[in-house]
Amino acid sequence: MKGKYLKPKPKRNFRSYVQTLIAKYKKPKPERNFRSYVQTLIAEYKKPEPKPKLRSFLQILIFPLVMVYFESIFRIATAGSFFSWSTLYMVMFSMAYGVIGYLLTTIPRKIKTSHIITTVLLLLMAVPYLVEYFVYRQFKVYYDLVTVTGGAADAVGGFTDDIFRLLFSWDGFLKLFLYFLPAILWIMFGRWFFRRTRPHWKTRCVAAGSMTLLLCLSVLFINCSEMALSVYSKEYNFQSAVGNYGLITGVRLDIQNLTADESDAEFELGSTPTVPTTPTEPGETLPTAPIEYGYNQLELNLEGGNENIQKLNEYVKSQTATKQNKYTGMFKGKNLIFITAEAFTAEVIDPELTPTLYRMATKGIQFTDYYQPASAGTTGGEYQNIFGMIPTSGGASFKKTANTYNYMTLGSQLDRLGYYGKAYHNNSYKYYDRHKTHINLGYSDGYMGYGNGIEEFVQKAWPESDLQMFQGTLPTYIDKQPFNIYYMTVSGHSAYTRSGNRQTAKHWSRVEHLTYSDPVKGYLAANLELEDSMTYLIAELEKKGIADDTVICISTDHFPYGLDNDGKLGTLKYLSELYGYNVTNYMQRDHSRLILWCGSLEDQEPIVVDEPTFSLDILPTLSNLFGTEFDSRLFPGRDVFSEAPALVFNANYDWKTSLGTYISAKGKFIPVDENTEIPEGYVSSMKAIVRNKMKYCSLALNNDYYRYLFKK
Repeated sequence: MKGKYLKPKPKRNFRSYVQTLIAKYKKPKPERNFRSYVQTLIAEYKKPEPKPKLRSFLQILIFPLVMVYFESIFRIATAGSFFSWSTLYMVMFSMAYGVIGYLLTTIPRKIKTSHIITTVLLLLMAVPYLVEYFVYRQFKVYYDLVTVTGGAADAVGGFTDDIFRLLFSWDGFLKLFLYFLPAILWIMFGRWFFRRTRPHWKTRCVAAGSMTLLLCLSVLFINCSEMALSVYSKEYNFQSAVGNYGLITGVRLDIQNLTADESDAEFELGSTPTVPTTPTEPGETLPTAPIEYGYNQLELNLEGGNENIQKLNEYVKSQTATKQNKYTGMFKGKNLIFITAEAFTAEVIDPELTPTLYRMATKGIQFTDYYQPASAGTTGGEYQNIFGMIPTSGGASFKKTANTYNYMTLGSQLDRLGYYGKAYHNNSYKYYDRHKTHINLGYSDGYMGYGNGIEEFVQKAWPESDLQMFQGTLPTYIDKQPFNIYYMTVSGHSAYTRSGNRQTAKHWSRVEHLTYSDPVKGYLAANLELEDSMTYLIAELEKKGIADDTVICISTDHFPYGLDNDGKLGTLKYLSELYGYNVTNYMQRDHSRLILWCGSLEDQEPIVVDEPTFSLDILPTLSNLFGTEFDSRLFPGRDVFSEAPALVFNANYDWKTSLGTYISAKGKFIPVDENTEIPEGYVSSMKAIVRNKMKYCSLALNNDYYRYLFKK
């Protein structure tokens, strides 16, 4: 028994083990030529595909449905409405983009790798929606790619408190949860959706074909609507594109426009009929024997240049220069203090609460229908005030001017007349790259902000004091007449709480008796710092005896977007409370007040400009009033005292004239009243004019047009 069942094991040494392994892996492989290889492939792909199961269909639909889910949350959270014709475009585009995600996950053969790729894609897809949502919550506009990437460092450095306030609010937590929910669910249950093998190539081809079909149908439906087609092509802007077609389509169109050849852009010349002009004097009729004035026009060489320059030249030649008028040179030789006031608006002005601002607004030149389009936050408003152009590149527009020839800014114009000039800002001097842009505005003594000199006068706080800035800087230039000074203030910045805003807390006792809600009272309190600054400034000018020789111009950078967490038109609770009416469109939202004051005007009859005006009109109007040499054809805005017809427009292609308002989102023109007679072809004519002006703003900046015209 013992010997039978316990046979001795054969001897096995290391050498024999290695020989066995070598022999195993040296087995001859079957012969395989190219023909047999092709036949094997054909046989493999001719195998009938197994019947698809429910999980296979779900796998295909995961990304399309998630894209629709993301876009729907974003639309409801920012636009406030979901059901409209544009929702169809959004859903179709989203489904098509979702197929791309499905195709990407089917590239690897290993199921585990596909699972990981799906998880990563779901997480990455949520990021742009969250970034744009929180941008919209803070600034009440969508930021295009250039603005987001260019301003990211600024936002992190300058608005850290606001960022944390938004992220760690209940609404912030909810949006984070909703956007990361698909990734969480996938991590928990995703493996169940994958088949044991990679989807058949026919399935992937069908998915790719479906994507192409959806994109084609989307574009086809857009072409069936004139309004939708305008936003998609010739009247494209990021705000309207996102609102109509969804965020990802907006980003796609933004990339297309960034990479497009500008030489394809064409002005619509010779196709716009004459539109009614306004009288020479605002609010007055033409005299029986009008004085013959010259034109604000220069002898420009409008020939030659590259293709884009030639287009600009042809456009400028097609424009009619405006005539000089009785106000030309009225401020010639006087000092100028130009202020871009943070989040200022008309409702701040009150005879009891802000008597100095009220005095300046009513005893200067009165602009009763003024607008500041909110195109790209503070830097966009500054750009409009200083350059008289719409920032077609968003927040990057001003930054581009660091390398352009800024010949027509007021800094440059008055510098050529021997003025002392300087720009000031009481927040970080590097914010929005102001240390690069503001030294190139033409001011002879450059630029000072917090970090390169203003800290000598202004205490560190949030927001910093406008009054301290004026008190510290005025003595440095008041004896250097004539002077040309620019200020960008910050005291009116949000948030408007006593705990988070030094100026709101400082002036709270002056507003607590008002019947407004606390956020509105907080906003008004913050702006009392500007009121006190103007009280100080005018008192010092009068003490020096130069108030009659000094012009003060105040325009805002944007509407007070910090009043509301929500940015949806129709739901701006506190802004509507401040304005006294429900804000339902951009024109209503962006109304403001331009202050143009000089001590010498106070004893004269009021000069009232009651036609629509906006920030692009400031540069040509001041150029005319100071009697500088300029060419009015180069400005998209107008000298408001000229015979040029009133026209206000924004980056969304909304516009307003003396006859009525066009709202692009509705594709509707609203006359001033029911008795207003609208000339035939008027609306289409004005739409073409606005498109031309927008093209001019873009091409002039991107091609450094003034360098071509004047550097010679």
